[in-house]
Amino acid sequence: MTLLQIDNLEVSYGAIKALHGVSMTVAEGEIVTLIGSNGAGKTTLLRAVSGLLRPRGGRVTFQGQPIHTLQPYEIVSRGISHSPEGRQVFPEMSVRENLLLGAYQRRDSAEIRRDMEKAYALFPILRERMGQKAGTLSGGEQQMLAMGRALMARPKLLLLDEPSLGLAPLIVRKIFAIIRDISATGTTIFLVEQNAHMALSVATRGYVMQTGRIIKEDSAKNLLADPAVKAAYLGG
Repeated sequence: MTLLQIDNLEVSYGAIKALHGVSMTVAEGEIVTLIGSNGAGKTTLLRAVSGLLRPRGGRVTFQGQPIHTLQPYEIVSRGISHSPEGRQVFPEMSVRENLLLGAYQRRDSAEIRRDMEKAYALFPILRERMGQKAGTLSGGEQQMLAMGRALMARPKLLLLDEPSLGLAPLIVRKIFAIIRDISATGTTIFLVEQNAHMALSVATRGYVMQTGRIIKEDSAKNLLADPAVKAAYLGG
């Protein structure tokens, strides 16, 4: 079943057009990745899906319902959660407080406690750091916190924006192993990532974006083997 559908999406920053008629789909249970160079428009697309940017044209539908005119909090309530580029944790708040903010729209206290335990099981270091200010965590720990916070909304679709950004290779491998674990729980994932090799190694399908346009779409396996993708994004 198609969970997310993006049709002919146009987004501009003033007079500068950032997305040129982008169309793509994410089916329930998939990990779909969007790869491309810096400035290609990947983050812009995620921000448009989560309501942080208003499209100039086109539409976004989720579970068959249009969401491109909704406010971000309404989109969260529909079942989409966004772990943003650069982590954007609340530095003066504790790890536990950051996680609880992810559940700010929920009123089911017992279930929130259960989901907090699930987050700690997925990211054991966060349990050790639960009382620590988020701003004192390492980059990898902050990324885990941002992902855990997004999961506290209990999303049907998790948007992950550049989860490997600025992290050491060992931590990147750990983050991508956790992405597989999240997918195994039944959460659908739309992953935007510059590390094309890691992204395609966990994804079901992939899209390639260049200057605000989708230029290629295929299974992740085929994209990994594609000579043009290898030359442009996988180091030859």
